[in-house]
Amino acid sequence: MIRAGDSIENPVTGERIVFRQTSQETGGEAVVIETYVQPNGFVAAAHVHASQEERFQILRGSVGFKVGGRKTIAGPGQRLTVPAGTPHRFWNAGDEVAHFVCEIRPALQFESLIETMFSLAADGKTNRKGMPNPLHLAVIAQAHFDTVQLPFPPAIVQRLGLALGSPLGRVLGYEPVYVPAAAPALPAATAAV
Repeated sequence: MIRAGDSIENPVTGERIVFRQTSQETGGEAVVIETYVQPNGFVAAAHVHASQEERFQILRGSVGFKVGGRKTIAGPGQRLTVPAGTPHRFWNAGDEVAHFVCEIRPALQFESLIETMFSLAADGKTNRKGMPNPLHLAVIAQAHFDTVQLPFPPAIVQRLGLALGSPLGRVLGYEPVYVPAAAPALPAATAAV
């Protein structure tokens, strides 16, 4: 279970997250995270939060965003809000570590999804883009569908695909939440920036 101060890292995408406020602390209203993205780092895939808004505040470095069909680069002091239902992705657009605060409202299953994806990457169970094999992804995506979806195809088509792929993935032993043998969360004080 994620607690405020915990830190998780995705060695594939170059992201490190420190949880500042968890869904438990906010009664499910929000999750607040600090994100550090290494040069050439990126979020694993373009995605949509159907009913969640994301608010970004850049503290250091340059962060590239594609929100809807529009690309922009944000720097220190800038804020960006991604409305619910809007396709988006981000990446480090500079040569130094990018650092920003992100608030996700409402929390839904965001913590579970991030912990699962980052743990899979840390254990070498993703491709170079940070995604697990399609059948494992189907199990995860079906369980977290209210939290995250792909921008395309339409949600109904995604649900149909997941209805077929997820049961097969479960037969193969994949679970919607991945818990590694060693816990991935470290107190923030022991994690390097």
